Amino acid sequence: MENNNNNGDPTPVPRVAVVVFLLKGRSVLLGRRRSSVGNATFALPGGHLEFGESFEECAAREVKEETGLVIGSSKFLTVTNNVMLEQPKKCHYVTIFMRAMVGVDAVEEQVPQNLEPTKCDGWEWYEWDHLPHPLFGPLEKMVKGGFDPFSP
Repeated sequence: MENNNNNGDPTPVPRVAVVVFLLKGRSVLLGRRRSSVGNATFALPGGHLEFGESFEECAAREVKEETGLVIGSSKFLTVTNNVMLEQPKKCHYVTIFMRAMVGVDAVEEQVPQNLEPTKCDGWEWYEWDHLPHPLFGPLEKMVKGGFDPFSP
């Protein structure tokens, strides 16, 4: 049974997102979002956790679907609870942050491709100490809070 609010719209429910700090040296891969949530902000690759999927499987799948990059193992870093009421489309995400390296086992360097141009303007590597602005809300909170994805 679907919950409805007073307007007859379905009540938003929390969703689970898995996003990946894809690291190369002291750089991180970011793309500019094209979405009703966080439009024109820079975000990590990632997406919705599918039924029965592990965080690691979701991280590898989403990075491959969005960038064409193949990652090896990924590591759980942290989880955040993000209620975004100020967005045009109100939403609530429990966000799983993972870390993966690129090019560790690769014979040749992989180059990120924009495989979802309706959702992203493209992928670029940014030095951690010189991130672009504006950052997507959940990522911005972590950066302002001093989070360091390069820490062991």
